[in-house]
Amino acid sequence: MNQANNHPLATEPIGKLIARFSIPCVISLLVNSLYNIVDQIFIGHGVGYLGNGATNVVFPITVIALAFALLLGDGGAAFLSLKLGQGETENAQKGVGNAITLLTVVGVAFLAAGLVFLKPLCTLFGATDIILPYALEYGGVIVLGLPFVIIGTGLNSIIRADGSPKFAMFSMLLGAVLNTVLDPIFIFVLRMGVRGAAIATVIGQVASFVLSAVYLTRFKSIRLGGKSLRPDAGLARSVMGLGISSFITQIAITIVMAVTNNMLAIYGAQSVYGAEIPLTALGIVMKVNQIMISVLIGIAAGAQPIVGYNYGAGNYRRVRKTFHISVVAASCVSVLAFVAFAFFPDVIINLFGSEDGLYMEFSRKCFRIFLCLCAFTGFQVVAGIFLQAIGKPVKAAAASLSRQIVFLVPAAVIIPRFVGVEGVLWAGPVADGLALVLTVLLMASEMRRINGEIAAREAAEQGTRNLVANPAET
Repeated sequence: MNQANNHPLATEPIGKLIARFSIPCVISLLVNSLYNIVDQIFIGHGVGYLGNGATNVVFPITVIALAFALLLGDGGAAFLSLKLGQGETENAQKGVGNAITLLTVVGVAFLAAGLVFLKPLCTLFGATDIILPYALEYGGVIVLGLPFVIIGTGLNSIIRADGSPKFAMFSMLLGAVLNTVLDPIFIFVLRMGVRGAAIATVIGQVASFVLSAVYLTRFKSIRLGGKSLRPDAGLARSVMGLGISSFITQIAITIVMAVTNNMLAIYGAQSVYGAEIPLTALGIVMKVNQIMISVLIGIAAGAQPIVGYNYGAGNYRRVRKTFHISVVAASCVSVLAFVAFAFFPDVIINLFGSEDGLYMEFSRKCFRIFLCLCAFTGFQVVAGIFLQAIGKPVKAAAASLSRQIVFLVPAAVIIPRFVGVEGVLWAGPVADGLALVLTVLLMASEMRRINGEIAAREAAEQGTRNLVANPAET
């Protein structure tokens, strides 16, 4: 226990630790989000909004792949932090080894499934007859990079938990820089259209994967060997249990995009906007919103090793303080994003190319209606990952699942029946408000328990001090 209490995660100032872990994590996740944003910016200017509609249709396939990457990567990272905090180094390395083995198996499986089922998946995610050819051209290349995305992203989470957030950041940054440099070359110089954007993306993903794989021989806290990589059902279940919140969050995004894309196509076709404008506009707004989400997840994930380690070591005061600091930081980001979305939507929209008045009109509505309660998203994201970090996967899953599946999907199906295509947009704030209430209730229950642990420990410490001060009384 003394060794655990002497660890930097147990002794250094919490604000300093959060900054050290969160900043590289934020940059890494931002870089990941920018893969699609950069593609859409160049495609918007080089191909037009139909090309961007195609990337919106293919994007859920990538999100599903990321869901499995985070199930195993974030789960492996949380397992590593908890076991190191408990002083169980051997179990920690076995858990990480199992996560890496499963990431490899899942990556290969996704490549095979993507090649076989690309067309029906594009149709499922809302591709219209006009957009489908673009989607198949773009997606046919993107699926080739899925194994590298899955393994590289999963390794990135584990590398951060091992205490090397800067290395994780650099591996993601390398891929993004390559993508950004190659996109205009393939789209404008070589005139390869959406296929060129996809090739640039995959090249960047491969580069990030290679750099992350190099780290396998450089772990600081554990040493991986053949025995560590051997599959163990019990360890695999533990790892996936800790990563289930991140998995559900990503899968929920996929379900939301499938439902909203189809609702936008159906009700958009009955409006002055047509099917393609709403489908493209909300897709872009969701990806821009993902930039904010990436920052929030980066703050929460940066705090995760601190929370997990101190919770495992029984340092509950530091656990509580880490949560409070993370919530304040994330809420500041959420409020700034709300101001940008509500008051400066045209500046953001014009980054993706200039289109006609109807496109601009609907895009403004997407920002101002769909994201009108985004100021509270910071608390919800931090709470979900906090619950995951302290080993409460059921509560973490409930916090993550509520907004996307329980509330948003039904609202997106029901509200448009009464107000048309704009009803899909109003489903956003309805879901955000209900999910916020549920998350507050879940966190209030957990904080009462943590406060009880702190009070009990303080009482025990006071009793020990009294005993030392007055030994005669015994």
